[in-house]
Amino acid sequence: MSSKPQHNPERVYYSIGDLAGMFQVNPSLIRFWEKEFDILKPTKSKKGNRYYTPKDVDNFHLIYHLVKERGYTLQGAREKLKQNTDEILRDFEVIKSLKKVQAFLQNLKKEL
Repeated sequence: MSSKPQHNPERVYYSIGDLAGMFQVNPSLIRFWEKEFDILKPTKSKKGNRYYTPKDVDNFHLIYHLVKERGYTLQGAREKLKQNTDEILRDFEVIKSLKKVQAFLQNLKKEL
């Protein structure tokens, strides 16, 4: 599980470029996943520019985790999100916390 999205709590919106940079993916993947997943719905300006809230970033991270890190197909990830959203979020947060602890311990080991 990656710890990629480090969004700034003071920011209200992120551009598609910001989101792509956080996850090191192409903006085209983000646009494609918007069509595939109902939970990913950015606000659009009059010009059509996409703006993602911190909640959108978290939702994208959840989809990224299921598809890229856990190996789910898009259909499998959609079904998983529909069936057990609360369970997935809980597991997601536990894994994220464990990765932080693991990184801390690895850094501590390097310092010894």
